[in-house]
Amino acid sequence: MSATKICIVGGGFGGLYTALRLSELPWQSADKPEITLIDKSDRFLFSPLLYELITEEMQSWEIAPPFAELLANTGIIFRQGSVTEIDIEGQQVTLQDDIKIDYDKLVLSTGGRTPVDLIPGAKEHALPFRSLNDAYSLQEKLRLLEESDRDKIRIAVVGGGYSGVELSCKLADRLGDKGRIRIIDRGTQILKDSSEFNRETAIKALEKNQIWQDLETEVEQVTSDSITLIYKGQADTIPVDIVLWTVGNQVSELINKLPLTQNEQGLLEIEPTLLVKGREDIFALGDAANNYDSDGNALPATAQVAFQQSDYCAWNIWASLTNRPLLSFRYQPLGEMMTLGTDNATISGLGLKLDGPMAYVARRLIYLYRLPTLKHQLTVGFNWITQPLVELLSP
Repeated sequence: MSATKICIVGGGFGGLYTALRLSELPWQSADKPEITLIDKSDRFLFSPLLYELITEEMQSWEIAPPFAELLANTGIIFRQGSVTEIDIEGQQVTLQDDIKIDYDKLVLSTGGRTPVDLIPGAKEHALPFRSLNDAYSLQEKLRLLEESDRDKIRIAVVGGGYSGVELSCKLADRLGDKGRIRIIDRGTQILKDSSEFNRETAIKALEKNQIWQDLETEVEQVTSDSITLIYKGQADTIPVDIVLWTVGNQVSELINKLPLTQNEQGLLEIEPTLLVKGREDIFALGDAANNYDSDGNALPATAQVAFQQSDYCAWNIWASLTNRPLLSFRYQPLGEMMTLGTDNATISGLGLKLDGPMAYVARRLIYLYRLPTLKHQLTVGFNWITQPLVELLSP
């Protein structure tokens, strides 16, 4: 009898951590499945630390290790490539070049993308900040602007959520007095979903860094050197060097094409067990799914949610193959953390409220613990310890 084939599409927090948990579960040798992880990139991205690339506090290898390195000695098969089709009745995934992978259990963890095509000119001139390539593009633009003879570098960050605030603070630290940064948000306040403590701490950081807040403001158009804003019915066009787009989450076209139950936003409807509704062989998690907690409350599209779901997804696949009961996902809100610059952060949750340099260190240590493998944790941790010594001893 051939091994059960588990195929995981998407190597983000949901997909990679599900694969790693599956490989660690107590399979009987005869029951051990064949696990295949598919991702279009050759690297996993620990996205909460992507901001640290802008200020060069961290290097890309630390936050984006190769899948081959992370999956070494796990028995997990990694396939780099874009999925072009999923035949859910024939239980087969097709990659580009017509490579076909059969499965018995399928995990959809495709993530989402930032929609930059909703406003005229945004697709051509605005930069999302979601991937390693996005960070590289921003770094290159900043380098060219910093090397130019211009007096000020003007940046508009669209979106006053977590990503917009964290990105703005890192940019302010990198550019210093040369930066002119503004956050644009249609709401009446930034970080509307955040705790009061974190919101107030973030506002202080924005004010300290002289980051302008355009609230109750819509973006009408983006050009190569300007952005047009609408505030209380009045249009105002201002010059900019960079427009960063941090709002919205769009489901991948691959998910949209599947004949599965989806909500109005195209997110897959799932059972509490993370099974796609109406299926016994397909699980979905992370940004691809319409996620709820055990009380029916909608959950945000965050790394923390996908991270926790991966444990349940792996367990439930194992349980379904070993005749055990499946578990309903129970989300544990562990609080929220934000970086607010190169030596500042804010943390709240589980009875803890912390800001400033101590929160900055605590955030780094918590994320170090959450890196996907012990080997990578030790390598990155050792680098953090030795880097100050290396810089001190360098001529």
